[in-house]
Amino acid sequence: MVEGANEVSLGTRVLVASRNAKKLAEMQRILDEHLEGVQVVGLDDVPPYDEPVEDQPTFEGNALLKARAGVAATGLATLADDSGLCVDALNGMPGVLSARWSGPPKDDDRNNRLLLDQLNDVPDERRTAHFTCAVALVTPDGRELVVEGRMDGRVVREVRGSGGFGYDVLFVADDHPGVTTAELSVADKDAISHRGKALREIAPQVAALLR
Repeated sequence: MVEGANEVSLGTRVLVASRNAKKLAEMQRILDEHLEGVQVVGLDDVPPYDEPVEDQPTFEGNALLKARAGVAATGLATLADDSGLCVDALNGMPGVLSARWSGPPKDDDRNNRLLLDQLNDVPDERRTAHFTCAVALVTPDGRELVVEGRMDGRVVREVRGSGGFGYDVLFVADDHPGVTTAELSVADKDAISHRGKALREIAPQVAALLR
């Protein structure tokens, strides 16, 4: 237990500005390590509100945009993240466009097929990439905090694995060569993922801000 975590009152709710069930579960697991009694709720658990268009040029900007909107609409301290895959051979793209790389509506399978097509002629040694995640916390009294996490690796040539989401089926992390992040156990992925790193960094600071 991180020092200060026991200062968070039992039953504290934190809004995570997402409807992605896997992402919500991942955030709950990691926050549970640091914030006893905190309940993660998602967008489907609160009254609907107008969600902002993610039109910022940076992960940090989009994360803050979503967190500020969540606080304004619900009055709950809000965590929001923006993350994406940055491929060196594509000059850092898809980047902030990762979730909608193949156009609307968002579709992981279509995004993955497009990425594979774009990298078809790129040799293995040049298929390096990294995931970046910015996590923002905004509290009802206006305090804001942003941290970033990164996971380095490379893009493989075929879809592998059934875990995770997004580009996990195509990404092999440097920390676990030979398997995609979609083939890792939940615990192994949490330990190395860009989102896991960012959440573990922000979790004790969330505890301090929510005292």
